[in-house]
Amino acid sequence: MPDIEHGAVTVERKQLEYFLAIASHGSFSSAAHALRIAQPSLSYAIRGLEQEVGATLFRRMGRGVRLTPAGEALVDPARQVLRDFTRVLTAAQEVTGLVSGRLDIVAVTTLAVDPLTAYVGAFRNRYPGVEFSVIDPENAAAVVDIVRRGLCEVGLTEHDVSATGLDTFDLPEQEVLAVLPPSTPPTTDALPLNDLAELNHVTTPRGTTTRNVLDSVLAMTGKPPRIAVETAHRAAIVPLVLAGAGAALLPRRLARDAAAQGAIVVQVDPPVTRQGALVWSPQNISPAAQAFVDLVKGWPNDA
Repeated sequence: MPDIEHGAVTVERKQLEYFLAIASHGSFSSAAHALRIAQPSLSYAIRGLEQEVGATLFRRMGRGVRLTPAGEALVDPARQVLRDFTRVLTAAQEVTGLVSGRLDIVAVTTLAVDPLTAYVGAFRNRYPGVEFSVIDPENAAAVVDIVRRGLCEVGLTEHDVSATGLDTFDLPEQEVLAVLPPSTPPTTDALPLNDLAELNHVTTPRGTTTRNVLDSVLAMTGKPPRIAVETAHRAAIVPLVLAGAGAALLPRRLARDAAAQGAIVVQVDPPVTRQGALVWSPQNISPAAQAFVDLVKGWPNDA
């Protein structure tokens, strides 16, 4: 049992707990019953405490006890010491959690690429002992369901998804760019929406984040999207575009990676943006999850 030392006085935490229990219940027998310990053990601990402080703490009154002046003087300091000990223990547990913890995150694919990768990298640099598990949901709404059911502590989903009962934080807006096959004539001009609607597209199935962006953008033109290739394998989108199968609408980070491989990347006119949201349950959040939320909230907007 941890000790509290002051000069030549050494007091155990349990002695202070026992002392306060007797003061609260008014008798050794009632306190022993509440603490679920034998009364002789309780009496022995209090005798040791009295020896350490050099004063009698209780005066026997029939079947009960009353605090002596020394006992009354000890009540508030004893409570403060136990409160301080609890705070120290909690802080130690939080540090331990971040030293060897685990954080389960669910994120739609595009947000898992950007900005989640940057968040995880920064977090791991700060807390290298924390392990991450990032899972891919069926769609943006599934992120909220998974977090609400407690299967993951934190989720990254689309901004417009209902997250009743969860805490949310808006992520920075991301520009969405048109990614075209390498055979497309290079241009510095932005691509008008009407011209975008005339292109053949590579995208994911209905209900997915990538498809929702394409459908909502082309809905402004009144024209249905011309789907050349529909694939559930999101990682295949850029290779398909590079192979000349069609165009795609992708967030800036993915578009930049595609450009490095030879794709033609242009802005859309008018500009297209998307926004994600961080979601988490405020109930029983782990130290690692809370630290992650704090990191995201403090993330520079221009990062």
